[in-house]
Amino acid sequence: MQVRVRLGAGLARLAAAPLVSLELDEGATVADACRRLAAEEPALAGALGAAVPVVAGVHAERERPLRAGDELALLTPVAGG
Repeated sequence: MQVRVRLGAGLARLAAAPLVSLELDEGATVADACRRLAAEEPALAGALGAAVPVVAGVHAERERPLRAGDELALLTPVAGG
């Protein structure tokens, strides 16, 4: 199945493009998508562990299964005050 991964600004700077298409096995999870993305874009590997995954506008647990056509956004947490 194919899913799109949209990288937040902090991650997009490390990748070749801010929007990436991944081919995953049926039943793949958010964690599986992150592992595949790290393999395809090694510069992202260190930052993906802290990324906040969002699917359909809602925070997604890493164990959440993805469906064909989903868009997974990976956002960088922001701190401040």
